[in-house]
Amino acid sequence: MSLLDKHKFIERNATLLLVGSLLVVSIGGIVEIAPLFYLENTIEKVDGMRPYSPLELAGRNIYIREGCYVCHSQMIRPFRDEVERYGHYSLAAESMYDHPFQWGSKRTGPDLARVGDRYSNEWHVQHLVEPRDVVPESVMPSYSFLKETPLEITDISMDLKANRTVGVPYSDEMIAEANADLKAQADPNADTSALLARYPKAKVGDFDGNPAKLTEMDALVAYLQMLGTLVDFSTYDDTTGYR
Repeated sequence: MSLLDKHKFIERNATLLLVGSLLVVSIGGIVEIAPLFYLENTIEKVDGMRPYSPLELAGRNIYIREGCYVCHSQMIRPFRDEVERYGHYSLAAESMYDHPFQWGSKRTGPDLARVGDRYSNEWHVQHLVEPRDVVPESVMPSYSFLKETPLEITDISMDLKANRTVGVPYSDEMIAEANADLKAQADPNADTSALLARYPKAKVGDFDGNPAKLTEMDALVAYLQMLGTLVDFSTYDDTTGYR
């Protein structure tokens, strides 16, 4: 029996075709799933990545609460037009501590994966207060209320504990100092040496333009200013990782 005849025989036998299909699908599933049982992590670790600081985490919660992900993605795809506009394509490790991730599915506004350090704090505040003052064609609504709304968090350490239960490596020290770290990051007069030791590259100082008051604007801008700034791509090799 030729190969063609065998193929026809299998196609015309419904039971044999079903068994063969199940066998092929089962093998494919095992090949994909089996490695997950012995791999500790499927995401390649990248130097520089760390958990969010308490203030950044509070800002991220506000970002999610206000639905920013509906219009802004945080996922730069490895296409020339996106890399030239937004920067190096996103790495899986950059969202490994996101619960939930903020990749998004639509870009009414630009991608924000590398918005950190691209603009000043003042620019971000003005853009959030009245977007059309800095981007005339913007359709983004005003979030001016954030500048007047105190950041009221009874105990940010509880957020850190919740994230630790899903794998974010917050240490006991980070959790114990969480409330103090949150206030220190937005206080231009605070001693932030311990904060920076726990959260390298964290942006510190007054974010909303009013150092006398800690607001939701402080937290959101702190979050935006760290996006895409943790990985040093000047030392990153796309083929092998870090040089």
